[in-house]
Amino acid sequence: MNYTGPERRRHPRVNSRFIVSYRVLEEMNNVDITQTKNLSLGGMLLTTNRQFGIGTNLALEIRLPFDPDPIMIVSKVVESLEISKDLIYDTRLVFLAIDGKHRDVIKETVDYYLKKIKEA
Repeated sequence: MNYTGPERRRHPRVNSRFIVSYRVLEEMNNVDITQTKNLSLGGMLLTTNRQFGIGTNLALEIRLPFDPDPIMIVSKVVESLEISKDLIYDTRLVFLAIDGKHRDVIKETVDYYLKKIKEA
């Protein structure tokens, strides 16, 4: 089901795949790896292998093409929908804590991919 109402997002998103490791913030040893489905300056959509409750804080480590080092972000789950029964979930996140340098890298990445889409 695709949303067809007015755009409510504050930041443009790009539908791009980047590798992300994630864990519940309070769980030190329960890291999983996935890919983004989309990315913006304010958050991202991930495919996860478990459902998360709304408000769950996740620690993220994402690799983007404009920085050789992984970007560390603290995020909050705003939605986690089951896509395939007990197997795949679309988990939407909003960023809570990100430093200025990493924010700039995300902006550069989103701007680059938005420009590529417009040129196509």
